[in-house]
This record gives sequence, structure tokens and C-alpha cells, in this order.
Amino acid sequence: MEDMSKYTENPFASTHSLDANPFEDPIPEPSLNYASTTDAARLETLSQRERDLERREQELNQKAEHIRRFGRNNWPPFYPVIFHSIKDEIPEGFQQLITRLYQLWFVLVGTLVINMIACIFVLTSGSSNGASDLGSSIGYLIVIPPLSFLLWYRPIYNGFMKEQALYYYLYFVFCGFHLLYSLYMIIGIPSTGSAGLIQMIQMYVRGAIAAGILGTIASIGWILQGVGNAIFYRQIWAHNKAAGHSVEKAKAELATHGAKAYFTRG
Repeated sequence: MEDMSKYTENPFASTHSLDANPFEDPIPEPSLNYASTTDAARLETLSQRERDLERREQELNQKAEHIRRFGRNNWPPFYPVIFHSIKDEIPEGFQQLITRLYQLWFVLVGTLVINMIACIFVLTSGSSNGASDLGSSIGYLIVIPPLSFLLWYRPIYNGFMKEQALYYYLYFVFCGFHLLYSLYMIIGIPSTGSAGLIQMIQMYVRGAIAAGILGTIASIGWILQGVGNAIFYRQIWAHNKAAGHSVEKAKAELATHGAKAYFTRG
């Protein structure tokens, strides 16, 4: 009799042996682990950023509340019209930069004073352009300090305090004009109100030593504050780019907040 056992074998046995694990995932296990690790790292990065933003917001709210409760207008000291406190309003990482800009503003004011005194000596030395130099230097001393404070120092102060693009671009425009003005004053063309380099050399040549010395000090002041502002201008430009600010964003902020945001705190 024919052996029927061969007809009763498991019909799926040979198929299973020829194609083991037909539904096995073709992606190797290490790839799955790598993908999971990458997703986890991304989630952790996003969580860290969110925590940093929340912490910064809390710090700003605390500072704003502190200023609201205890702060008051304190600048300028002789007639306070605004509140100015680098320690309370500027994030810790940028306090040194803003302090240096504030110091450079004082160097500018001091240079304008010395420049005016030098022009007085230029006039008394018999210079034919002395009257024009003195008149212009007095005008500079009256106009430049408040304009420079309001048009380039205060905007960048607000920029780092509020981290808004509008203030950065105000700073870039008006500080750019200030850098050109500083170069103009460094040159010291006679009758322009500057006791800079050309005026200083003429005073030494004519034997007006006092005017020459004061012109030297004024020239050093113009160079010091001009070069210092140029260095910080470049640093702030890099920060603005890294922060992702743009002209379009500045326009949107202006449309949303208006000019009154310039005078608000927090």
C-alpha cells in the first residue's frame, strides 16, 4: 500500500521554511532606536526653549512689577522725565554693553564741552573763523546731547529691554548719522565748530598752545567715542541678525504699538 503520510504533511511547513518571517519589519532595530533618540532630543530642545522663554517672561514681569511699585522717573537727575535703570530693566547678559554705551554718551557730552572751550581759545587766538567756530560749538553743546540720548541711546536701551526690532532699526539709523557726525568733528575743518585735527594743527602752527592742547583733548574725545560707538554698532548689528529681527517685523511693531511704546516701560 502506498504510504499516505506524505499527503498528510503540514502544507505550510515548506512555505514557512522557504520564506521565514514574511511579515518581519525591514527596518533594522538600530534605525528605530536612532529615530526615537532624535525625536526625544528635539522634544527636549523645544522644552528647554519653552522653559527659557517662561523664565525670561517671569523675570521681565517681576522687574516691571518692581518698577511699577517702587520705580519713579529718575533721569536726568536735575529734572527727571524718564526712568533709567540698567540693572532693573536690561537683561543681565547685556547690562555691560548698555553700560559701555551709556559711558560713551557721557564721553560725547564731555567732548562737546571741551570742544566749546577750545573754540573760545581759537577765537581769542585771532582766528578769522573763531566766531563761527564758537557759535557752532555752542549750538552743538545745546542740541547734540539730548538728541543723541533720545535718538540712538534710548532706542537701543529699549531694544535690549523689550527685544523688539523697531528699536534696533531706530538705533541703526540714528547712530549711523552720529558716526558720520563724529567723523566730521574728528577732521576739524575751520569754521565748522570743531576743534578737531585740522583746527588743532593750525593752532600749534600759529603758536596758540592752549588752543592746541584743548583741541588735542577734543580730538581724542571725538576719536574715543566715535571708535567705541562703531565697535558696539557692529556687535549690535550681529545680535540683531542672530535674533531674527527684520524691517518687516519693525514695521509690524510700529503699526501695532505706535510711537507711544517708545515711552513705556516693561
